[in-house]
Amino acid sequence: MSTTNGQWYPPEWPERIRLLSAGELTPVTPRRAATVLLLRDGAAGQDAPQDAQGAQDAQDAQGGDGEHTPAPDEVDAAERPDAAREPAGAPEPAGAPEPVGATEGPEPPPEGPADAAGGAAGPAVYMLRRRASMAFAGGAYAYPGGSVDPRDERMVTWAGPSRAQWARRLGLDPSEGTQAQAIVCAAVRETFEEAGVLLAGPTPHTVVADTTGDDWEADRAALVARDLSFAEFLDRRGLVLRSDLLSCWARWITPEFEPRRYDTWFFVAALPRGQRTRNASTEADRTVWIRPGDAADGYDRGELLMMPPTIATLRQLAAYGSVADALAAAADRDLTPVLARARLENGELVLSWPGHDEFTKHIPGATGGPSA
Repeated sequence: MSTTNGQWYPPEWPERIRLLSAGELTPVTPRRAATVLLLRDGAAGQDAPQDAQGAQDAQDAQGGDGEHTPAPDEVDAAERPDAAREPAGAPEPAGAPEPVGATEGPEPPPEGPADAAGGAAGPAVYMLRRRASMAFAGGAYAYPGGSVDPRDERMVTWAGPSRAQWARRLGLDPSEGTQAQAIVCAAVRETFEEAGVLLAGPTPHTVVADTTGDDWEADRAALVARDLSFAEFLDRRGLVLRSDLLSCWARWITPEFEPRRYDTWFFVAALPRGQRTRNASTEADRTVWIRPGDAADGYDRGELLMMPPTIATLRQLAAYGSVADALAAAADRDLTPVLARARLENGELVLSWPGHDEFTKHIPGATGGPSA
């Protein structure tokens, strides 16, 4: 269904909403998922956009990852849980011996991301465009992420807030530490699988400096194919998962009338020093580094297709002048799940997302009562 902006709104939704409101559609249980908004400070508008076919050519020509932050008119038909820190003096997980190629974090903090001072224009966020052939949100711009793998619950060497602290921050019961770990692991794993960026290091205070070698690619492909669990991957390489490099930003649940539903936690993280993003996902045909405000402008012009959670988080991030500012703000973010609701009003169904009036849709010719 066409809109004046880039809101993703499948043509089958009105009928599914009517069926749900009439009690003729049973909602499916959403799968837990995680997605990561990778952020970096620095100049924009350089190099050429990267698509799946030209990624390697772009890398060779530029001596880099071939990605780019488009100017506002250049886009083509394209917590750290600060409220949940470990107590001072808490023992840190033991890491493997530090190999050559690991990078220490900036001084004095031990986190490890490259938090260079941002300019007035603010940080850039890494986005990918889902292939048009994808069954869910084809053609939409999104962030790296995906569903929780049951094996993400397997024990890993861990740095940062405890699993119980993460459970509280994510809105789970403190006893659900294993489930909280799975969500955090999914965020880190999916970021590596889809962007080639790994939030892990040989010690609790370092991050891997380079993940571009053939051996890394073989492991990444094995993770994607589910031939290798993330716990096995980390253990084999002697790596510590750096949960302290993640900050939880938001939580959205796919509407009840959508057949593919996800309960998704959105995280923010700084691009680690020394690592380069690349289009490693088979689900994307294009990747860009773009400032949130520029991406939102493209959405408003109808040039960039996005789902409500994507444009909502972009608008929120546009207020911050640097990566450090955005990460610091995560501690105060409200993680109440956002779930669309449909109600009957004056003979039409009104679809709305609480707290996000810009996504409201009025569907004429409604029958039946409102959904619960």
